[in-house]
Amino acid sequence: MRYINSAIFLIAILVFSSFTAFSQESEIKVVDEVIAQVNDSVVTLSRINREIEAIIEAGVQEGKTREAATAEVNAKRGELIANIINEELLIQKAKEFDYDSVIEAEVNQNFLAKMKELNLKSLDELYAAMRQGGIEPDDIRELWRKQFTKDFVLQREVDSAIYNRWKAREVKAYFEANKPKFTRPETVEISEIFLSFAGKDPNAVREKAKQIVAQIRGGADFGTVAIENSDRSDVTTTKGKVPNTLVTKDLDPRFLEGLKDVQTGGVTDPIEIDDVGIEIIRLDNRTKASSESYYDEPTVRRAMTLEILGEERKKYLIKLRGESYIKVNDRYRPEVAPLLFAEERKTEPGK
Repeated sequence: MRYINSAIFLIAILVFSSFTAFSQESEIKVVDEVIAQVNDSVVTLSRINREIEAIIEAGVQEGKTREAATAEVNAKRGELIANIINEELLIQKAKEFDYDSVIEAEVNQNFLAKMKELNLKSLDELYAAMRQGGIEPDDIRELWRKQFTKDFVLQREVDSAIYNRWKAREVKAYFEANKPKFTRPETVEISEIFLSFAGKDPNAVREKAKQIVAQIRGGADFGTVAIENSDRSDVTTTKGKVPNTLVTKDLDPRFLEGLKDVQTGGVTDPIEIDDVGIEIIRLDNRTKASSESYYDEPTVRRAMTLEILGEERKKYLIKLRGESYIKVNDRYRPEVAPLLFAEERKTEPGK
């Protein structure tokens, strides 16, 4: 269970590093106050303190001292408040669209993916492991719900609008002017056997992995060995085959290193993935990179979109703030206003 707990805590660290954070109430009770009014909603001091404490705790789990993590977060308190105000605006905007069922499905899919990754048999088992690791599933559910809500708004209002606005001739002209960007990367097709550490002696798993590699290199059928040994829930169907062609530069560096000298049909040495388990990878096919440029319209559109996406999202948030009533508490205004209102040179009505 120690290995499940370690992997589960990674969920918290990853989500705390996103746009903002969410966690349970701090044990320290404070008199609440309004930090900012955002249209009909308010951002409270208790909310800020909860999120600050969550980020500090995530920093401690990453190896920072509590003092260093606290100092780092306090130095960016104005940025945190500004981000929460932007988050509130996006969540309010989402209410104009019928996203609830889609977002809930995305959240549920995340839990199912984590359950499969940890080789657990049910969501109840996953929730129990999370709670044993000090993480409340409902908190993570709410955090993911917020993040997906913000993502859906930005993708609908900004990303897809940019992607679709280019005329065909503009896309082609961009390709002609940037051909070196659109060469074919090296790709691989692979199969894998995953051995989980969950509930097992790690040394026994490591020894088993070595035996499996020797067995396959000795001529055993990979699919048969995968079905007999892999902890993937769908292995009887896939026989270990990973369905998608993968771009090598996008692989986990540990996989990339393991595959470096493997010939087609060969298998890697066991690759240990933190406290989660061990991967054994067979290289089914490798397609070398090519310096020859090729035209693929969706790929070119994505490249064009990514070039300006950051600035366009920033402009969209400026627009949202301009259409909204935002009043920041005078005590916090000096550290928030320069971040929130500098570009549009405006604050709330009447100022």
